[in-house]
Amino acid sequence: MTDSPFDATIRVAEVREAKAFPEAEKPEMVKLRLDVGDESLQSAAQLGYHHDVDDLVGTQVLCATNLGSVRIAGFESEALTVGVPGDDGNPVLVTPEKSVPPGGTLY
Repeated sequence: MTDSPFDATIRVAEVREAKAFPEAEKPEMVKLRLDVGDESLQSAAQLGYHHDVDDLVGTQVLCATNLGSVRIAGFESEALTVGVPGDDGNPVLVTPEKSVPPGGTLY
């Protein structure tokens, strides 16, 4: 049985590692290693427009899990990091206002 979008869970994750991803076709892509409490997941996100890669480590973000994975330029992205369009239409991270435990789910 495969995961479907209806099984998606929005969880809090802490960025443990962030690296530029120039191999990706889309500009400003970043590779992320996320701590979601009980596991570590990888995510590729188009964040370079509004976020400095070096400043992302330690940031708490929201991510959609249980969507399956997708390969982007040889990198397996296992979670969808959640963002909303900024004034320029490029992604801005959605983050908790206060620090919360990694792995918590949105309700």
